[in-house]
Amino acid sequence: MKTVYVLNGPNLNLLGTREPATYGSQTLADIEASLRQQAAAMGVEVVFRQSNMEGELVTWIQEAGEAGAPVILNAGAYTHTSIALHDAIRGAKADVVEVHLSNTHAREDFRHHSFISPVARGVILGFGARSYALALHALFPSQ
Repeated sequence: MKTVYVLNGPNLNLLGTREPATYGSQTLADIEASLRQQAAAMGVEVVFRQSNMEGELVTWIQEAGEAGAPVILNAGAYTHTSIALHDAIRGAKADVVEVHLSNTHAREDFRHHSFISPVARGVILGFGARSYALALHALFPSQ
């Protein structure tokens, strides 16, 4: 069975209560359940994780790269600050689709730059929780 890693960065554990006008009302558990259901219908296994710690995300990206599994990555604020995540993706040759719930280009200036985008296959942003499903279908188009 094919596997996809879905990795979530800092503060995404607060979805559902954190700024619902920006991030929506779905919790991360809601997103996980929906994505698992869609992935199962496609014959894809999901490894779904969240951490507020950059080093854990680096380790998981390396793990996915070593396993040859693609990654759906919502790095949260680390998107705009983490050279370590950039280097992990490049070093592990991880196949990453960067996702964001909000349109980061319509927000504060500091959110306009991504250290992830230059090493990602693609970027999906601004579609709320559907951003994850769009990434799944981008990674497994014939499933």
